[in-house]
Amino acid sequence: MFAAVNKMKSLGFALALFTAAFCANPAAAAEPFMQTGGMTSQPIGHYEFCKRVPAECNIKSRNVMPETMNHDFWQLIVSVNSNDNQKIKPLTDMEIYGVEEFWAYPDAVGDCEDYVLLKRRDLMEAGISPANLLITVVRKPDGEGHAVLTVRTDRGDFILDNLVDGVKNWSETDYTYLKRQASNNTGRWVSIEAPSNILVGSVQ
Repeated sequence: MFAAVNKMKSLGFALALFTAAFCANPAAAAEPFMQTGGMTSQPIGHYEFCKRVPAECNIKSRNVMPETMNHDFWQLIVSVNSNDNQKIKPLTDMEIYGVEEFWAYPDAVGDCEDYVLLKRRDLMEAGISPANLLITVVRKPDGEGHAVLTVRTDRGDFILDNLVDGVKNWSETDYTYLKRQASNNTGRWVSIEAPSNILVGSVQ
């Protein structure tokens, strides 16, 4: 009896989060999908990662249709984001490896791109196509670089971020989006264009 009640509460909470993602911010509905541009440079950390783990960076996807967003999929990405954020203690690459930039799968500690790699792997193991799990480079409001995971769905592009446990549509975040992996090739990167409702002069 109590187990059933708790399960219903959990489902109700997840449904509320799912609904909030689409109803809380009218601006998000206007620009739910990122607009990408042409090919751009690969981040040096990803380049070095690809040299160490080449199999990660030569996955070519013919089917680049986005994932279907539904209640179960929403629960999955929220759970992976929150759980992986709790698993890993945030430390810089300099603190861990003694270098400025080193991308790797984390065991207990890591920085932003390490969280992204872990979440990406966990979701791929859950059956999500790599075409819809894209490492993305952004700039925070203070100008500092940051990495997040973009999850492509038929309801928009959603962001998994080590700085917050909640999952948001990309247009609901405060980041300036710079580049992300190409959906058809994990070793290539494309630029991200600013949403049409953002003044060009406000983009750094």
